[in-house]
Amino acid sequence: IFDKECQSKGKLVSKPRGSALRDSKTRVIQKDLLSSFDDGDHKVFFELWTENIPSEVKDTDAEALSLEFYLHIHFTIYPLRRHPGRHDRAEFEERISYFKQYLETRGAALSQTTEFLSYYALPFVPNPTAHPSFKNLFQDSWIPELRDKLEQFLSVTLKPSNTPRLMTLYVSFYYASLRKAMQQLQLQLVESDRRITSYVRKFSKMQADYQNLIGITAELVDSLEATVSGKMISPEYLQSVYVRLFSSQTRQSVVQSTDFTRPGTGYYSMSPYDDGYVKMTCHFFFLLISRRPKDVPMLPSLDYEKLKKDLADGADRLKSLLLQALRWRLTRSLPGEQRDTVLQAYISNDLLERYSTKQKIVLHLLRSTNEIVRQYMARLINAFASLAEGRAYLSQIPILLKLLTEVLRKEDKESLTRENVLVALQKLSLRRSQQTAMIADDLIGWLVDELQDSDCLSDNTLEYSAALLMNLCLRTKGKRKCAENGKHVLKVLTDLLGHENHEIRPYVNGALYSILCIPSVRQEAKEMSVEEILRCYSREENPDLNRQFEFIIKQLNSAEEEGPESDDEEEEDDNDEDLMETDLDKEEVLQPQHRELSGESLLTTEYLGIMTNMAKVKRKSTPLPQPSVDEPLQRPVTPSSHRNTSVGLPPSRYNSRPPTRSGSRPSTADSLRHSIGGWLSVTFLVFFRNDLRAKY
Repeated sequence: IFDKECQSKGKLVSKPRGSALRDSKTRVIQKDLLSSFDDGDHKVFFELWTENIPSEVKDTDAEALSLEFYLHIHFTIYPLRRHPGRHDRAEFEERISYFKQYLETRGAALSQTTEFLSYYALPFVPNPTAHPSFKNLFQDSWIPELRDKLEQFLSVTLKPSNTPRLMTLYVSFYYASLRKAMQQLQLQLVESDRRITSYVRKFSKMQADYQNLIGITAELVDSLEATVSGKMISPEYLQSVYVRLFSSQTRQSVVQSTDFTRPGTGYYSMSPYDDGYVKMTCHFFFLLISRRPKDVPMLPSLDYEKLKKDLADGADRLKSLLLQALRWRLTRSLPGEQRDTVLQAYISNDLLERYSTKQKIVLHLLRSTNEIVRQYMARLINAFASLAEGRAYLSQIPILLKLLTEVLRKEDKESLTRENVLVALQKLSLRRSQQTAMIADDLIGWLVDELQDSDCLSDNTLEYSAALLMNLCLRTKGKRKCAENGKHVLKVLTDLLGHENHEIRPYVNGALYSILCIPSVRQEAKEMSVEEILRCYSREENPDLNRQFEFIIKQLNSAEEEGPESDDEEEEDDNDEDLMETDLDKEEVLQPQHRELSGESLLTTEYLGIMTNMAKVKRKSTPLPQPSVDEPLQRPVTPSSHRNTSVGLPPSRYNSRPPTRSGSRPSTADSLRHSIGGWLSVTFLVFFRNDLRAKY
């Protein structure tokens, strides 16, 4: 019926070939492919492969792409396997050149897959047979296993199809439509890239305008202060400010033609009672008043003894709700005095029972049989570790590290409990005493094994694991611990350099740079051709990364002996920095039921106390010097603090004021507020006088 309809409409449909002829041809092709595989004849093999494997299979099927990659490796190292004693160097070089061409074309699609990353360094390794990364390629079982995979793939792919002809026609039409849709999407992608480039240019211009505006604003505030003391402002100065504000040619001509001595067009240095001047000064005063910080209310005091009793003996749901409420009080309080007061209340009332002699303390909730209780206890500890004073308090609890590492090793990889414990440990590793304890507990070995299977880790877990490993590797004891299994550590770190998550690179580079100061590790790195691997990962579009690689290579090729023991220093590296992330309260699994108290309402209804909030002046943070982006990290950091320091941000409006011509002095707002009552009253009277004159 379909053929008749096509005939009536004048459409041509190709007729199917005879099945017997097709079957015999398929068998011959399969035999020729296997024969050329055994003989190492890569030219014949890939010619047959290109002609006979359907494009929709070899270009899109993951198994076909993987098999093709390993087949290229097989034909590349074939001369080395055929004559193990005497390598045919010329033939090997020819095949290496062919393999490089494949990696830059069809093989480029697999460059982001961890399974194949190490093989991209194969063309740069002088003697692959002796390299530990490629030892599996030269085992006796590797070729038979690959041949079995090839034979199985060919038997499935080249098998005569039993698909009905109508289905075959439909599928071919579907793929044609898919290709057309892909072309349209490609065009849309090009257009999107063009728009992104345009937006980036606009954003850069906005940034430049913003910086210009900061300087002009500071000068205008200075000018306003000068007028209060009776000094004059010249029209030439105001005109220069206008020119800088509207620097485009079209607006500049308008500005230059403006008469700034006329009231209403500019603010000349006349009496403080002229209309234009009044409006300008009122506008500035409104800005100053609106920016005045408001008083921050303190949260109510709590009955901590009752809280600790219910955390120890209450039902699991009550424990979870209390842990959630205590964490929220810390994470949702306003940064500054309010949050500092909450934390000091927790510490002064020993919420985590640091000084308790009881058998059962709050921290033992990490061993609870209830998963939500364990998770919310870990979340609370993470919140403590996010604040400098909280880290100092946690560091005084002897049993804490043992409990945290116990949870780390027992919980599932996908567990939020485990993730929060890992992040808390990473933040605690800013303190030298905690670093020492973690190294002694062999946390480095656990981290290296964890990072070996990086594809199974979430981005957050991967980032904090790499950062924690780097912090521990900065210590002399940590470097020596890595040197005990140097090849394994180097293999894991070099594999991580090719991971698609580029946020981990500073920590991987920092760890590599640190452990390469050990002579034995340097020797093992040279045997593994680490320098060639680093050069392979260099990218022209990332000069900062390339310069870090150059520092690592310089360290690798240095002849310095291991430095003196540094672990007996007393000082702490923690720079009093608060690291409270915005996602500490993410993925809340506990939701209150109907009419059930939770959060702050639970605390203030059931656990109200008397005078347990102990206000304390927070120590002023003394930030450590930040390393150049050219160099690998050489001081302990956490991912949240590293992101903040590595991204250029404009100065915070709460922390600093742009420099003014007056130099260092009290803020203009403070000095103006002293006379705001009398002076502003006169200003308002004049403003309303002129307003009434205009109306009546």
